[in-house]
Amino acid sequence: MQPDGLVSLRRCRGLPYTCFMIRQIAPQFFTTDIPGTVIYYKDKLGFECLGMWQDPPVYAIVARDQHAIHFRCAAPPAASPDKYSDELLDAYFYVEDADLLYAEYAASGVEFARELANMPWRSREFVVKDCGGRLLAFGTNL
Repeated sequence: MQPDGLVSLRRCRGLPYTCFMIRQIAPQFFTTDIPGTVIYYKDKLGFECLGMWQDPPVYAIVARDQHAIHFRCAAPPAASPDKYSDELLDAYFYVEDADLLYAEYAASGVEFARELANMPWRSREFVVKDCGGRLLAFGTNL
């Protein structure tokens, strides 16, 4: 650390930024039903609940394969009227095996907004519509 409190930048692959500082990003989704959302993510999408805070719950974190999603109790912003027709995604998950995960979710009765398919951008992916209307894409690079 430099005397002025700034972290000096190192060169990483020739780019001027600190190496390996950001390890993960966790989206924060709004919901008006924390318990119901956590149950959906556990039962339908295979996540585990890492915690819920306050009673009634106002915040929760779920995770699967060391990747977390945070939920805050608040009314979601108004969705675009074209959200579903334009497939305006809320999150994209890069996965090891889209076919295997698709089969798991189909067996759980998940609602698909788009079925599993190879895409022109060289990925195999599908889109889930979750219990709050969020669009979650899951894909594997081809």
